[in-house]
Amino acid sequence: MSGETEQAGGPIAASAADASAEAATAVATDAKAAPLFSSGEAKELRGRWDTIQGDFVDEPRRAVEQADSLVAGAMKRLAEVFADERAKLEGQWSREESVSTEDLRLALCRYRSFFGRLLSV
Repeated sequence: MSGETEQAGGPIAASAADASAEAATAVATDAKAAPLFSSGEAKELRGRWDTIQGDFVDEPRRAVEQADSLVAGAMKRLAEVFADERAKLEGQWSREESVSTEDLRLALCRYRSFFGRLLSV
């Protein structure tokens, strides 16, 4: 019986606790996912939008064409960001055949967060 008690508080339990703490940190980090665009990109896009909106009074058609172009470019960039993020996720689990179940669980948690961001767009 005392062997069970020692095992419960021993290295095996400590490893499990470390893995749980790491998993919680990974999920919390994913929950606070990075913005879709860097702050510099977002600032540039907002600046371009402000200019387009201001130009509407003098040249409405041109402003709408520029808005269309800006939105198309932002969507293209967004697709690139998501493709890069997906590739990073895939790289975390597909590079070896001997990936642990815990690593796969963490990968699934990251995919869940990524999928949530994708659906929120």
